[in-house]
Amino acid sequence: MHKGKQNHGALLVLIAAMLWGTTGTSQALAPQGATSLAIGAVRLTVGGIILLIYAYLRGSFRGLRGWPILPTIIAAASVALYQPFFFAGVSKTGVAVGTMVAIGSSPVLAGVLGYFVQKEKPGVKWFVATGLAVTGNIMLLFSENELSLNVVGIVLALCAGLAYASYSLSSKILLEKYPSELVVAVVFTVGAILLFPLLITSELNWLLNYRGLAVALHLGFFTIAVAYSLYARGLKNISVATAVTLTLAEPLTAAMLGIFLLGEKITLLSGIGMALLFMGIVILSITTTKKRDEAGGRT
Repeated sequence: MHKGKQNHGALLVLIAAMLWGTTGTSQALAPQGATSLAIGAVRLTVGGIILLIYAYLRGSFRGLRGWPILPTIIAAASVALYQPFFFAGVSKTGVAVGTMVAIGSSPVLAGVLGYFVQKEKPGVKWFVATGLAVTGNIMLLFSENELSLNVVGIVLALCAGLAYASYSLSSKILLEKYPSELVVAVVFTVGAILLFPLLITSELNWLLNYRGLAVALHLGFFTIAVAYSLYARGLKNISVATAVTLTLAEPLTAAMLGIFLLGEKITLLSGIGMALLFMGIVILSITTTKKRDEAGGRT
């Protein structure tokens, strides 16, 4: 795969991760009564509708013939299950631990899945970069004053990490044959349908507040429609393992927003953690996974 395409793909994934990093800040600005599960369901529904309209306007649905069912179901179910797994894990073990376990485990799980399913070989630089990024994430975790370690919560957060890795792998399979806007539109529409029971049983009065509506539109448009479209386009040109490691720019972005917008204090430990995260991301951004085989092998 051409180096320029790899670097372009890495950049798109990084931008997507930075957009995802605004999720926590947006939720913190939501009106009272907006639960995490309700926000997750609304976010997925709004994003799915926007992606569906965009794909229709581009005429992408002409390519639906012979569409692979199994990868679509796995990708959509992974997107849908990530929401309750993540938020349930966070509620059991706390925001810091739940987020670190979910986001920190996904690159490792993606590397394992990519190796066995797609025959991707990440290479030494991926291991170094992932090690730095995950270590930085752990240091950000231990910079928190209070930690709550709950076994059930950790298992749920690990399930969220596995769901995200599964989504990335299944999407990669679909992206090999179909345009990115069509893949994300189909996957997120099916995912939103799967979460519909959660949507209709949630308290949604907070959407009548202008601030609540603004949060829902921001999350649906920027953190789902735009971010996942960029992520899908980037995923076409880099390996699953590399893409998911690059998404660790999300907690880095979230930490920076917490410091500059929410007034959170930076400690020595969190500063070192952020630096390690940044170093890992830079390594993968500059040099992405090399070609496995010059004679048409999969990256």
